[in-house]
Amino acid sequence: QVQLVESGGGSVQAGGSLRLSCVASVYSYSSKCMGWFRQAPGKEREGVAVISTLAGITSYADSVKGRFTISQDNAKNTVYLQMNNLKPEDTAMYYCAAHSKSFIGCVTAAWPYNYWGQGTQVTVSS
Repeated sequence: QVQLVESGGGSVQAGGSLRLSCVASVYSYSSKCMGWFRQAPGKEREGVAVISTLAGITSYADSVKGRFTISQDNAKNTVYLQMNNLKPEDTAMYYCAAHSKSFIGCVTAAWPYNYWGQGTQVTVSS
């Protein structure tokens, strides 16, 4: 089992920045892929950014490329999401997720991820 705990959400004005953190109880072996997903009211959950914890390879949704950066600190079992130039449409509950399935890589689709955090709210006002 992998437990994920997110922090760092909050309310900012458009153009502002936030950094989300996700601490995993177990790293690497049980969470080869970690990612950030978000869900706004009435919308489906969407992948924002993912990272391979072993290779450090990252992937982003087109809507956040150039504004968001996912990174990791293996020594702290932590994955971060630095969000810059935030827009009102970034408002959502943000979730950290992990999977270790061998037959699929680190994708921004939600279905392979079987470990999820409780979420942290991000609200961007115009």
